[in-house]
Amino acid sequence: MTNNSQKFFLYARKSTDVEDKQVLSIEAQITELRAFAKQNNLNIVDTFIEK
Repeated sequence: MTNNSQKFFLYARKSTDVEDKQVLSIEAQITELRAFAKQNNLNIVDTFIEK
């Protein structure tokens, strides 16, 4: 099943200024989200990053 009619966006954010408490970097978050989207045939139209 494909979700071609639906549009999705990716959202990643830096949750803390303390590096030791930041679980995943923004780049790692985007990588995981893109992999998930590809596995689920999601139509990604944009990526938002909050720093």
